[in-house]
Amino acid sequence: MALEAVVFDWGGTLTAGSTIVTLELEDMWRVSARHLAPEREEELTAALFAAERRFWDQTLTTLESGTLADLLAAASQEVGLDVTDALLQEAATQHLDAWTPHIEHDPDAVSVLTELRARGLRTALLSNTHWPRAFHEHFLERDGLVDLLDARLYSSELRYMKPHPSAFLEALGAVGVTDPTHAVFVGDRPYDDISGAKGIGMHTVLRANTHVPPYDVEPDAVIDGLPGLLAAIDRFWL
Repeated sequence: MALEAVVFDWGGTLTAGSTIVTLELEDMWRVSARHLAPEREEELTAALFAAERRFWDQTLTTLESGTLADLLAAASQEVGLDVTDALLQEAATQHLDAWTPHIEHDPDAVSVLTELRARGLRTALLSNTHWPRAFHEHFLERDGLVDLLDARLYSSELRYMKPHPSAFLEALGAVGVTDPTHAVFVGDRPYDDISGAKGIGMHTVLRANTHVPPYDVEPDAVIDGLPGLLAAIDRFWL
């Protein structure tokens, strides 16, 4: 089998992971709530946090994607706020700014992606996210990864999220792979990443992450860190 491409998840796979806990997530939404309606900060913070939970729960139901603007608008409507698009955009910026200090890529990401490209393999990113492309791209550029990924797909620009088959097929199409068995997907979420990729016939590598829910699916290989991907490819597919 001639391997043509490797497709990566982003959070927890190409990033160094996150130590954000529930309380800190609420605080990040509080920044937006305070900007939108300071007199109703507590109520709106709770509504925003709940809207995000519903967004991620959709990976278990409709698989429909969404955007940060959608979340902000839904929470505002839920508490009866009449807000302008401009104000929602400002609140979105506040939320993303609160996340910025917490985002860092895995220190091995550049070397591993560079080696994959040196082997003639195409690379892609497929991320479940409600954040806009520009926010992700900023960090990829900052850390020298943007030019090492031939295609970068974000569910905020797609109709469906992983594990929907169309998300994986769009990623393969973006790097010119017509046969899913000629590509490997690397992710840290057994359900979203591994089951979805296997469902269309891709090979799969799970990056072990004790902070994500388990799922009854068997990846082709399990790695503890990105350098292990190179050994897995050598062993199984080259």
